[in-house]
Amino acid sequence: MARARLLRPLARRGGWQPRAVLLVALVWVLLWDRLSLGNVVNGLILGVVITRLFPLPAIGYRGRLHPLPLLALVGRFLLYLVRSSVEVAWVVLRPGPLPPSSVIEVPLRTGSELYLTLVATVVGLEPGSTVIEARRTAGVLFVHVLGAGDDDARERAREKVLSVERSVVRAVGNEQEIAACAGGHDDRGAMTTGGTR
Repeated sequence: MARARLLRPLARRGGWQPRAVLLVALVWVLLWDRLSLGNVVNGLILGVVITRLFPLPAIGYRGRLHPLPLLALVGRFLLYLVRSSVEVAWVVLRPGPLPPSSVIEVPLRTGSELYLTLVATVVGLEPGSTVIEARRTAGVLFVHVLGAGDDDARERAREKVLSVERSVVRAVGNEQEIAACAGGHDDRGAMTTGGTR
């Protein structure tokens, strides 16, 4: 029931959106590559215009920031980043054909678009894995995983995505969401693709 409530089409936010305005202004200043009063003012004006013409959808968020689990998530991501980089470098540099890869379907246990986005971002930033599709209404990620050619490797890759989801929810979720994330998951199929050099 709670999941269905979260997956309803989101209403558009109206009115003042200060965080979005500041974000647009920041991007504007970064694009100009120079911090000046004119760039900041123009970025703020542009942010107001954009957020009035194209208001962002409201995001249902009832969690809170948990500093220690957030640090653990950052540390875990850095560990994954180093380990995945070494694994991808070995796959690319070693002689012979590339190992088969797979596209796996991972149904997430939370129904929040925020968590779906955060999990997809963390997973997509790791070398060797690419999120190729995210289905908001179903809460499902499709991830291309390098070197996941058999069932065991696909299951390990799926569990890794779900563990990222657990870490994200522990870092920024509420107690009910953390409990929902601690449960099991249903297995889905995976499509295997061959690799050739």
